[in-house]
Amino acid sequence: MKKASIKSIIRRKYRVQTTDSDHEYAIAENHPDRDLSAQATGQKRVSGLTYIRTPEGWLYLRAILDLADRKVVGWADLR
Repeated sequence: MKKASIKSIIRRKYRVQTTDSDHEYAIAENHPDRDLSAQATGQKRVSGLTYIRTPEGWLYLRAILDLADRKVVGWADLR
């Protein structure tokens, strides 16, 4: 490559930016405070958000889990 005076093209990986930590909105309290155990269903619930790339664009999926039985009690897709 050096003799032919050619160089490789280096492409940077696309990095999805999902969190804007520099905002002025109120931050919710951490009520479970890492205590992820529950004695009865409906006592404590946690949620998570993930993103999925589709041919139409990005799809955001939020799931809500009950900590007592570790089952999904609700979900929503956000576009």
